Amino acid sequence: MKQDFKIYLRLLSYLKNFWGLIILVIIGFAINATTEVSVARLLKYIIESIQNHDQRNLNLFPFLIIALMFFRGLGMFMGGYFSAVISRSLVFHIRQEVFAKLLRLPSQYYLDHSSGQITAKLMYNVEQVTAASTDSLQTLLREGLVLIGLLGYLFYTNWKLTFCILIFAPLIGGLIRKAAKRLRKLSIQVQNTMGDINHVVQETVVGQNVVKGFAGEEFEKGRFFRYSNDNLKRGLKMVVVQQLNSPIVQLIMAISMSIIVWLALRPQILGDTSAGEFVAYLTAAGLLGKPTKNLTDINEKLQRGLAAAQSVFELLDLPEEDNTGTLKPKLDGQVKFDQVNLVYPDGSHAIHDFTLDIKAGETVALVGRSGAGKTSLVNLLVRFQELSSGQIKFDGHAIKDIELSYLRQNIAMVNQQVVLFDRSVKENIAYGQLQGASDEDIIKAAKAAYAHDFIMALPNGYDTVLGVNGLTLSGGQRQRVAIARAILKNAPILIMDEATSALDNESEHYIQKAFDQAMQHRTTIVIAHRLSTIENADRIVVMDKGRIIEQGTHDELLLKHGAYYQLHQRNFEE
Repeated sequence: MKQDFKIYLRLLSYLKNFWGLIILVIIGFAINATTEVSVARLLKYIIESIQNHDQRNLNLFPFLIIALMFFRGLGMFMGGYFSAVISRSLVFHIRQEVFAKLLRLPSQYYLDHSSGQITAKLMYNVEQVTAASTDSLQTLLREGLVLIGLLGYLFYTNWKLTFCILIFAPLIGGLIRKAAKRLRKLSIQVQNTMGDINHVVQETVVGQNVVKGFAGEEFEKGRFFRYSNDNLKRGLKMVVVQQLNSPIVQLIMAISMSIIVWLALRPQILGDTSAGEFVAYLTAAGLLGKPTKNLTDINEKLQRGLAAAQSVFELLDLPEEDNTGTLKPKLDGQVKFDQVNLVYPDGSHAIHDFTLDIKAGETVALVGRSGAGKTSLVNLLVRFQELSSGQIKFDGHAIKDIELSYLRQNIAMVNQQVVLFDRSVKENIAYGQLQGASDEDIIKAAKAAYAHDFIMALPNGYDTVLGVNGLTLSGGQRQRVAIARAILKNAPILIMDEATSALDNESEHYIQKAFDQAMQHRTTIVIAHRLSTIENADRIVVMDKGRIIEQGTHDELLLKHGAYYQLHQRNFEE
């Protein structure tokens, strides 16, 4: 309960920027509440006018009804419209905050959570947060003010009878509290199953060629049905709890009303109450049912929203990438690994006591069987993964002392898994920090990557939109666009992680020539299986199980007849 209160207070803190609109919401619902109480007063007015044969007052009655409906509509519009403005603005601001947070989280978070679950938090959970903030507050203000107004009128008319209604308040409160616990648990389950559904959809859409190629349609339909069915069951359980809660509360209210009516008919209770006052009192008491029901219905919205808020706040409170570095030195490209170790959360040791000194402008090739730790090592350089122990230095500066964004700006990386965006070719090459690049520089980089010719053959040349992940291009073409992006970055350190793996022999030949130019006066770390990519490296480092087992030039390592020689004989196929 204490945690719920903290979550709710934190959620309400987002509303402080909308205090002006909140005042308008309160005014609107206050007008509406006044009209609800006025219904009882109007009945008293008409009954007494009939009894007193006051034709003048009877003639005013139609105009009073019109005025009452006008102000009720005005109040409802003001309260409803400005509540919606606050609600949509709140979703907008929290969603911006969550998305910005996602960009600052370490890579490990993306390894631990599926893209579907992350997207569900951003889209579905953030949307549900409004149920606990603006939606429930709207109902609380609208119905709460009506309830206060009606109770005030009832106390003013006959305080003894009104106490009979309040006797049942603790019973209603206990019922709401019990339902709240069940609703919260189910809300969390519904949100989790939404993440699972989203995950299945994203996997199926992205991998639709594999799904169709291996006749996996029925399997994916089965997965989607299973998660959707779980979501349906939990959603229906929430409905059962909510729908049982409301009629039970209404039954309690009906019992209290029947007691009031029975007592009200006793002369000693009524005293000298007029017929108009009696009817007005019963009408006001009867009107209590609607706001009471609506206020109990808040419970479902509140628990759904609090469960979503808890999920969102947990994400917002996650530790971000460690960026305590302040240095922005001019980097020439000298890289030094000193007793570097990398241990994954599951306990597996990826890098063991790795020591290597790479001179500025030197080309170093990392070779070894799959799982040797090559990719893990270069991920440490851009801090996609953090050192477990040891030191990495750039030009004598410890990696953690260098400002993170500045560090990454000085490293160009071409990964085995090429990522292209649903934008034009030009925007994909000049991405992020490269957005200000001139067309001349973009074309120059594309030519260096031997991408210019096929780009010009596209329908709109460099302005052609590539589609999701650039799937309109072949694997080799996508790789060359990514290489053009790295060349345009012109960073002092270049990393190629299987950068030519998707190219045919002819394309690889041209790319190798382009990189021979790009590698000049630049530190280059190459991870590759193909002999042609590494044989001209200044130094070849052979890795196995996270350790260096051999290093030297191509010719030196061949003469040793060791691990590199064996890999060379197998043409690096293992």
